[in-house]
Amino acid sequence: MASENGCKWNKTALLVIDMQKDFVLPGAPMLVKGGEAIVPNVIKTVEVARNRCIPIIWVVREHDPLGRDVELFRRHLYGDGKPKPTSKGSVGAELVDGLVIQEDDYKLVKTRFSAFFNTNLHSYLQGIGITNLVIIGVQTPNCIRQTVFDAVALDYERVTVIIDATAAATPDIHIANIIDMKNVGVVTPTLEEWCQSMEQ
Repeated sequence: MASENGCKWNKTALLVIDMQKDFVLPGAPMLVKGGEAIVPNVIKTVEVARNRCIPIIWVVREHDPLGRDVELFRRHLYGDGKPKPTSKGSVGAELVDGLVIQEDDYKLVKTRFSAFFNTNLHSYLQGIGITNLVIIGVQTPNCIRQTVFDAVALDYERVTVIIDATAAATPDIHIANIIDMKNVGVVTPTLEEWCQSMEQ
């Protein structure tokens, strides 16, 4: 049974996006209000992926402490006395408790919304034979959506967003963006539905 599942999922990779303290913890400078609630489901998704030998790619923001690689609209956050969100080496750039990058995982640093923009993600995925993506993390209208639309544009055969392992500032924003992604062919299961599909 394990070998059958391994064969079925060997073209799939899991992207865990921006599950960092500066985005998820209460009081964080870039807080996504729905982020903390999905942490257990993100942990569970990662565990299931590991059990199925699905490659795990940790997509994180790590910015220059002076903000020189940050989007223009956020540079004001990196002045003297400012919080400097997800700056390289800071506590806020770390993954939230319960999420750990293991030796066989891949860490990808981005400085914009999409995990594909100015990164080697697409070439890395092509190199390991990935045609299908499962995407979780924060936040739905920005980094999740932009990564998903780029994946669709790059012709990944199956793009899946687990709807209760992703989050936005409000449930309404989250659902509206899930509907938009579903309308371009993205698969949008709950975590339970996704786990059940893996057993079939």
